[in-house]
Amino acid sequence: MRNTRQRREQILQLLIRQGSVQVSDLSEQFGVSSVTIRADLSHIESQGLATRNHGGANLVRTPPQEQDIHEKDSLNSALKESIGTRAAQLVQPGDNIIIDSGTTTVTLARHLRDLDGVTVMTNGLNIGWELANAPGVELMLTGGSLHKPSLSFQGAQAEACLNTYSFDTLFLGVDGLDLQFGLTTHHEAEARLNHRMVERARKVIVLTDASKFGRVSLHRIALLERVHAVITDAGISTEYRDGLQRLGIELIVAD
Repeated sequence: MRNTRQRREQILQLLIRQGSVQVSDLSEQFGVSSVTIRADLSHIESQGLATRNHGGANLVRTPPQEQDIHEKDSLNSALKESIGTRAAQLVQPGDNIIIDSGTTTVTLARHLRDLDGVTVMTNGLNIGWELANAPGVELMLTGGSLHKPSLSFQGAQAEACLNTYSFDTLFLGVDGLDLQFGLTTHHEAEARLNHRMVERARKVIVLTDASKFGRVSLHRIALLERVHAVITDAGISTEYRDGLQRLGIELIVAD
């Protein structure tokens, strides 16, 4: 069963990269029968991620291209501000939290500047700058290699930095949230670091505007079973509202 799941995830990765796949190519690549591959593609189709054709399948949800952080910062700014404001209300004095890099999570950081006794770990250079002179916040940066388009630190050094810590809450930004495939992002190194963050936090809260629902980027961070709450805006569809609640995930809609 594990091999089946891993193969299907790899097929989906190929679909995302290429836009389409062929049964004959996949059968040869994975060393399984065409009947097995057709079953794999039918499973992916049932998740709404692909459509079958005579010789293979085509991707339904084409992942968006990564945007520079300055471009992203200007998108849905009012919605991001309301999401960040609502997230800040969940942080209490004495909390130890991780704030992931991003243009939505940075709005959370701005609202923590007046809190006392809060410890913040972040991989976001922009988030570190926001909190650098906040007197009541103990600030820690992961270090690592700086990915300039997102102003985020990543890599082995950043991952190793988290190993000796345990945090109350992770506030996580994502490039995509899909009910079946889970949380995704554009870069493998960022996904690995985000996954480590998920492992080191007792509670995971995703901050995302509604435009990210239904998107699947190339690299998975975690399945939704690891998520405790999602903070978003009123643009969330009925499908995703019902889907998150069905999974037992608390849905917080920011005003």
